[in-house]
Amino acid sequence: MTRIIAGAAGRVALAVPKAGTRPTSDRVREALFSTLEARDALRGARVLDLYAGSGALGLEAASRGAASVVLVEKNPAAARVAKTNAGLVARAFGRSDAPQIALRTTPVRSYFGSAAGPFDLVFSDPPYELGESDVAADLAALAPLLAPGALVVVERSARSPEPAWPAGLVPERVKGYGETALWFAVHD
Repeated sequence: MTRIIAGAAGRVALAVPKAGTRPTSDRVREALFSTLEARDALRGARVLDLYAGSGALGLEAASRGAASVVLVEKNPAAARVAKTNAGLVARAFGRSDAPQIALRTTPVRSYFGSAAGPFDLVFSDPPYELGESDVAADLAALAPLLAPGALVVVERSARSPEPAWPAGLVPERVKGYGETALWFAVHD
């Protein structure tokens, strides 16, 4: 079972789509969010979660203090699950300052044409079968939507090569967790 790990919605159980997605493991999410909290990258952040699936990454950021989160997921079944999960997280805030959570049911590349940035933190967790050239094209289209100093985290198979970062995104580090690699880059 997937749960929000910490924050206002800590321990809220999240549904996971039955097929078509690859949820980020609790271990990887916990390590990722420890890193993000250590760099104070969450409080008040404008977050974009690409290939959102259940929305777990973006919703974890919302629970931990992000000001707004946009979940982008083209699969209608997964988007329905993400919408339900977003409602659960929003309700956990009660009447306090709940973050804005929006869902866009569209392909990532289509979303970029209408996106209203800037974003401070971006999660990109494309399907492992998405080709490296497609990941590079996504990153190039994303770059103009980033705030100065924005952090981009790309989740890929540990066997995948480093993403081809476009001008303006400076690779910072990679962290491996079994079959999963997290690539970090900063917008200059």
